[in-house]
Amino acid sequence: MITPLEIENKKFAKQMMNGYNVDEVDDFLDQLTVDYEKLYKENTDTKAKIDELTKSIEHYKSIESTLQGTLLMAQTTAEEVKNVAKQQAEQIISDAQATAKETLINIENELTIKKKELDDLQKQFDIYKAKMESLLISQLELLKDVNKD
Repeated sequence: MITPLEIENKKFAKQMMNGYNVDEVDDFLDQLTVDYEKLYKENTDTKAKIDELTKSIEHYKSIESTLQGTLLMAQTTAEEVKNVAKQQAEQIISDAQATAKETLINIENELTIKKKELDDLQKQFDIYKAKMESLLISQLELLKDVNKD
């Protein structure tokens, strides 16, 4: 393939009347035409490839933009899910604490009732014991009186 420098430096032999050899010029122009056609075709193919690649880049940029949007949406959704889960966890803890307090109050009330019942039973036992002692003493007195007679 002829380079631009070769075209610039090309010298044609002059004929007698200060003209160039027509055959040499025609041969050179034929060769130049062939090379120029190749370059023109390559240039056209290259431009077509560039257009195709540009469209592909635009397509991939579109996909990238969509993926970035999707990723942002996924991150936002993940944050929302995380916040909802945190709120639910806090609510569960709060409910459990309230239930535990209520249960504790109920147990303390039952304990107070049971202590009172125990105290009442203790008093009844003390009264029963005192009555029995009194009965036994009176029975013992009767026995002593019976033995004296």
